[in-house]
Parts: sequence; structure tokens; C-alpha cells
Amino acid sequence: MELQGTANGAGCRFAIVVSRFNHEVTDGLLRGARGALADAGVADDAITTVWVPGAFELPVTARKLAESKRFDAIITLGCLIKGETMHFEYIAGASTQGIMDVATTTGVPVLFGVLTAMTDAQAIERASDGEGNKGREVAVAAVEMATLLRRLWQAAL
Repeated sequence: MELQGTANGAGCRFAIVVSRFNHEVTDGLLRGARGALADAGVADDAITTVWVPGAFELPVTARKLAESKRFDAIITLGCLIKGETMHFEYIAGASTQGIMDVATTTGVPVLFGVLTAMTDAQAIERASDGEGNKGREVAVAAVEMATLLRRLWQAAL
């Protein structure tokens, strides 16, 4: 037996958790994610967007959403830009581990769309409109994972 997800997200429900910090970048990631979900046939009313202060707050919010059992997948979007202190490394590590922990403990796919850029220019490039938008890429993966897990349940694996 071989199973994989599809690119058609019709009938699936998604939550998008977005960091307001570096909003000029995360706004672009959100546009990309919502565009990809629309392209995949996801109805607008099947998408819930939740705003949080920063990347550090993404995991706890994703956990609450996952525990609600209302969503087939959760997309997390944030942007960290390297500065002159260790703050970047601490927040990047904590948010990454926290997001992974939510996915593995709840069984709900939680997709990692947190940019960790060295410069403002790198972050802006990755959030610009078009195919290279990382929010778009994460949403495409979210649709695939949501549909894959539905198929796994149907196959009773």
C-alpha cells in the first residue's frame, strides 16, 4: 500500500497562527499562505487566522488550536531576523522545538513557517508575492499533510 496527500484541500479546515512582530514580513507570508489555500480549493470560511505578539507565542497558541480538534492542520508564520545578541538563537530554537512538540504530541500537523533570516532583505525576499513566498510553500505542505492524515485514518493504519 502506498499513501500520500493531495493538493486538493476542499473540505479541510486550517488555522494560521501569525506573529505580529516583523509584520511587514509576516503580512506577506500570510498573503502567500491564504493564496495557496484558496488555490487548493479551501473555502475562506474554513480558514481561521490568529494573531500573536511574536514567534515565542506561536507554540502555545498552536497547541490550543490543535487540542480543539477543529483543524486538519495548523500553519505557523513568523519572522526572526538576526541581530547583535543571542536573542535570535533563543527564540528560534524555542519556537522551533515548541512547534514540533505540538505536532508530535497532538497528532495534528503543525507546519513551520517561521523565517530565520540573517538580514531584512532576506526576510522580505522570502515573503514577497509569487512562487518563492515561504508562506505559500508552507500552506501547500499543510494541504498535503491534512489530506494524507485523512487518508491514514480511512486506511485505519
